[in-house]
Amino acid sequence: MDMAVGLARQAAVRGEVPVGAVVVHEERVIGSGSNAPIGLNDPTAHAEVVALRAAAHAVANYRLPDTTVYVSVEPCVMCVGAMIQARVARVVFGCAEPKAGALGSVYDLGRDDRGNHQLEVSGGVCATEAAELLRTFFRMRRGA
Repeated sequence: MDMAVGLARQAAVRGEVPVGAVVVHEERVIGSGSNAPIGLNDPTAHAEVVALRAAAHAVANYRLPDTTVYVSVEPCVMCVGAMIQARVARVVFGCAEPKAGALGSVYDLGRDDRGNHQLEVSGGVCATEAAELLRTFFRMRRGA
């Protein structure tokens, strides 16, 4: 999770919302990313999707079974959907996202048994640090 939070800091420096993500398989990082929708002009370039793309490329497979995604902020609907499609086993996130979180805050897509895959979910890891990054970023953006 420390690496995900570090990637979130890098995103903030670039003017992106500070979110970082890391994909781990057998205790080895196989993909990582930080938010980049503004810099890449790509609405899908959330940290989780960037990390999943890197991981899939690294293992030459669009499926990522037996992996864990560590992400600094609770993922949105799009990102959880991507993790489900990739067959990620587990997601560990930092702070909750009360406006758009899709792993328990607003929706709970990762544990919805109506789909064809469920995620093991753990939240609140490094939550204080991740939440403070977001607060600081948006405070600075508002000029407060």
